This record gives sequence, C-alpha cells and structure tokens, in this order.
Amino acid sequence: MNITAGKFKGQKVIAPDENITRPTLSKVRMSIFNTLQAMIDFEGASFLDMFAGSGIMGLEALSRGFSKIVMIEKNRKVFNVIKSNIKKYEKDNDIKLILGDSLKEAVRLPFTPDIVYIDPPYFSGVYEQSLEIVSKICKSIIILEHVVELNLNGYNVLKQKKYGDKYITFIKI
Repeated sequence: MNITAGKFKGQKVIAPDENITRPTLSKVRMSIFNTLQAMIDFEGASFLDMFAGSGIMGLEALSRGFSKIVMIEKNRKVFNVIKSNIKKYEKDNDIKLILGDSLKEAVRLPFTPDIVYIDPPYFSGVYEQSLEIVSKICKSIIILEHVVELNLNGYNVLKQKKYGDKYITFIKI
C-alpha cells in the first residue's frame, strides 16, 4: 500500500493483518482528499483518524499538507504496525498516535480537530455514538466510511458517494 499524493507520494505503508483491518483503497483515498480539498485549505488544518487501522488515512493527510495528525487505535498489534509506519515521519511533523478506545480518547484531545475521519470496524455499532461525540469536538467536517445506511437526521450531509459496497459521507459541522 502506498501514499497516493503529496510530498510523501509513493511511500510504502505496511498494512496490518487483513483479518483485523481493511485499509481504505487508494482510489477511495484519492477521492476523499480531492473532495475535501475543494472544501477546506489543508495548510494549518488538523486531522483526526478515530479508528486508525493501518494509519494510511493519517499519513495521506500529512502528505497532502495537514499540519497536525492524530490517530487513535485500540488494538495493540495494529498500534505497533502503525507506530512503525509513522516512525520516519514523526521527527519533522506534528503526528501523534494514541493507543486506546476512540470513543474515550477523542474527547480528551487537547485541541479541536478540523477534520475527523470515522471508519470503525463495520457492523460494530459505534457509528452513531462516534458521530455524537465527534460532532461536539470537530471544527469543520466529519467523514464517515460505512457499508450500511446510517441515520444522519439532524446532520448537514454535504456529499455521499458509493464505492462498491461502501459509502463515503461528508458531514459539515
């Protein structure tokens, strides 16, 4: 798996065991960031990946110019893979990896993220709870990756696109 664009384009990222995670496909990542770029300026912006998995979304955000990246991962084995993936980027960049439950850790952040990416394990039942928590701490846009229709009543849905069996939904806060 490689970073698709920006200053680290082409850099290889190791994916954890596919039985534990399912990294976002490169064409979907490209579409997400291209859509997002039309909405906000990445320079000076912060990006939170609540369920980091491989860490590819955070690294993609860093590569494309986000200034502050925070990734949260609960699984220690996956956390260790992400830690090795980000090691070469940590020195000159504001990138942080947190081991813990995203629903608890997100509210403890010492800053308000501009963009929050939510892609928990499918069918985990935490989408609505994640949205509820994040809608209180996010400055600008929440991005959801999901396979089932979600109850988004009360949220300002900017855009929703389907890629095969999954949806990418952009919500304005």
